[in-house]
Amino acid sequence: MSYVEFSTISKHFGNSVAVADLDLQIEQGEFFSLLGPSGCGKSTTLRMLAGFVKPTTGTIHVNGRDVTALPPEARDIGIVFQNYAIFPHMTVFDNIAFGLVERKLPRGEIKQKVDAALAEVGMTGFEGRYERELSGGQKQRVALARVLVIEPEILLLDEPLSALDKKMREEMKFWIKNIQRSVGITTIYVTHDQSEALTMSDRIAVMDQGRVLQIGTPVEIYEQPASRFIAEFIGESNLLNGIVSAVDGAVCSIRIGNATVTGRLTQNNSVSQDQDVALLVRPEMIRLHALDADEQPKLTGTVSETIYQGSVVRYRIQIADQDLMVEIANRPDLPRLDMTDEVAVFWDAESGVVMP
Repeated sequence: MSYVEFSTISKHFGNSVAVADLDLQIEQGEFFSLLGPSGCGKSTTLRMLAGFVKPTTGTIHVNGRDVTALPPEARDIGIVFQNYAIFPHMTVFDNIAFGLVERKLPRGEIKQKVDAALAEVGMTGFEGRYERELSGGQKQRVALARVLVIEPEILLLDEPLSALDKKMREEMKFWIKNIQRSVGITTIYVTHDQSEALTMSDRIAVMDQGRVLQIGTPVEIYEQPASRFIAEFIGESNLLNGIVSAVDGAVCSIRIGNATVTGRLTQNNSVSQDQDVALLVRPEMIRLHALDADEQPKLTGTVSETIYQGSVVRYRIQIADQDLMVEIANRPDLPRLDMTDEVAVFWDAESGVVMP
């Protein structure tokens, strides 16, 4: 049995179905993310595990124990919310100590545990400060320390970085992952941010409209999406429309305009000849050269837009009646293309994924 198991879990709010027939297994020590757009059911799933929401049907087991009907305080689960919920009238020390005081631990043991938690999250020396004296990132650390100090079986994180600016989010996602790895606690993370999920997770469940569409490692989710929705939701995608001309096992030939290109089928997808499909090619997988390049191009097109972004240059390429976005590293040895330049478009055969 897995460490956390959702078995045919559903949650209805009146006639609205928030989560439908969820079966999910999470292993001990895993960093598992629930990823999807707003309203897809990911936070409801988290709150059912925490005990704040009662499932309409199904059961939830943690470490072999049925917790479906248990109140939150009996589940040994810690949760960090989006707004941190730090008590403004308490110091950092008292905030972190709150759960230990409620458990009536001896004062000396409380100090020892709080000091260790402060050191773990890099907040030693801040114990006398109040919420108003902390930055967003420091509040995040206090909220996490307050949960870790009670040594829960499971850590739940409900979009904890959404209130931070971009630079702070980038720093905090690596910090949280490092803390989780050092503590070894089973962690379930809710987010709508694909970058966070890809960077931090051991595995990801992509959700939409209350259902899990795909579960896999970040590499599997990004490079082998199970549907067009996942392909478009995870990262930036080029989806070129075409018609299947031949299928040979997992290799598919596709007519796009006057050209024929190849792509690979993912494990759960199948297509037939003359079927309308889309070919997924990520912008960073594409190479551009002059038309007289030695390599046989996949397609040819015309530069319709150039977007300078510092470390990369993005080009929009017009191919017949379709657009292709290409991302090229900004290096001095690579030529800069201009509007209306005609180019040959290349990608490796395994980089194209066929989407029915």
